[in-house]
Amino acid sequence: MKLTGTVALITGASSGIGRATAVHLAQQGAAVALVARRKDRIDELAAAIEDVGGTAYAIPTDITDRSQAEAAVAQAVERFGRLDILVNNAGYMILGTVADADLDQWDRMIAVNQQGLLYMTKAALPHLQNAAGEHPRHVADIVNVSSIAGRTSFPTMAAYNMTKFGVNGFSEALRQELAAGHLRVGVLEPGKVDTELDSHNSDDILADIEKNFGGFKMLDPEDIADGVAYMVTRPRHTAIGELWIMPTEQG
Repeated sequence: MKLTGTVALITGASSGIGRATAVHLAQQGAAVALVARRKDRIDELAAAIEDVGGTAYAIPTDITDRSQAEAAVAQAVERFGRLDILVNNAGYMILGTVADADLDQWDRMIAVNQQGLLYMTKAALPHLQNAAGEHPRHVADIVNVSSIAGRTSFPTMAAYNMTKFGVNGFSEALRQELAAGHLRVGVLEPGKVDTELDSHNSDDILADIEKNFGGFKMLDPEDIADGVAYMVTRPRHTAIGELWIMPTEQG
């Protein structure tokens, strides 16, 4: 129970990596604020966590709306009195060539993957800085869930690559800004994970994904949740700036 007495806010908590991370951090003793658009799912998750002795609070939010993002942080702090960990996990991915791209989909990726992350981080920052100097850990954490697409480019992923390369650059600059105050910033870059992230794509793209990734065991959301927990439970003097987690067989 390394996180007893702390509060974690997780975006994209309604499914996949976000849901698994919320469960994992709650098992480590953190009170978890669950942020996502799908109220029914985060209500169900909050109930499931509390049924086994954890502490959770569902906050329906569209993080691409700055006022909603700011309100979500404020609600979490009002409910629990502090904020020690922010996990910026919410993500959106539409694949396809640049020539055939739907510009509205580009806008949506930028809004979720970058603007929402910026809004949440800015709103959470003063609360995290306060927590970094307080009991029980005297350190606080921001974990930004990026992607292997934030370090390597692929055909049909140009706009998604752009959003995730941006997350990586932002995370490293912010890490340097905040390091002296024991507010750690790390980026976690998963390879292929078995989640709903692909589901918004066309049938042709889904067929390509199955062709490329269907022949080996993908990561489970719990594998990434375990990585997040590892990052935020290091000793105060240790910061994980970048963690890259891949399926063993992914090239």
